[in-house]
Amino acid sequence: MNSRDLAIVSTSAIFGALVSALAFRFFSSNPKNPKSRRFASTEIAAVSRRFPGLDPFSPLKREGYLSWDDYFMAIAFLSAERSKDPNRQVGACLVSQNGVILGIGYNGFPRGCSDDRLPWAKKSKTGDPLETKYPYVCHAEVNAILNTNHASAAGQKLYVTMFPCNECAKIIIQSGVAEVIYFVEKRLKDSDVAYVASHKLLAMANIKVRKHQPEMDQILIKFEENLL
Repeated sequence: MNSRDLAIVSTSAIFGALVSALAFRFFSSNPKNPKSRRFASTEIAAVSRRFPGLDPFSPLKREGYLSWDDYFMAIAFLSAERSKDPNRQVGACLVSQNGVILGIGYNGFPRGCSDDRLPWAKKSKTGDPLETKYPYVCHAEVNAILNTNHASAAGQKLYVTMFPCNECAKIIIQSGVAEVIYFVEKRLKDSDVAYVASHKLLAMANIKVRKHQPEMDQILIKFEENLL
């Protein structure tokens, strides 16, 4: 069994257990009506197709599981939640060609640099750029590449919640990343130099760039005790 098989097995097991437990709780209890609800045969059939784990004899796999693209982009979004930046949270996830996560990152100050002593401001009242976050922040893409625990980024894919700026594009190119998958591009205008330059650099380096098209509208993570 290779790394991808292990990833598929572990992911399927976790999400299968969660969905099965939630489905069981829904069917076995109703806060408005403590009596058991009766389901029509068509409803039962539909549920069996949606949650085959409820039927111990069903040979079918579960429907509605995450696609690989949604899975890795969701990890990038989850990583962004670690950012202390009050204005913009960005996350990134570096993935090998066979679906193994190599590194994750979010925008923040370098290790050892206090989140409380350095400024998070976008603008300075005195006009001093050193009173803003920009000279100090490490972007999510750079952190994901540097957090690979010495694995090579060459030939790999980078999922990022926002299109990379020109400075990140340079690091992406130099590290050998082969493909960038982004969720949104927040350039202020078509003449925004950082993003025009980024597009130009990535195109010249023949790096594949594509916008993520989610298959799911949302992915809910709910922590609850005694779920299983």
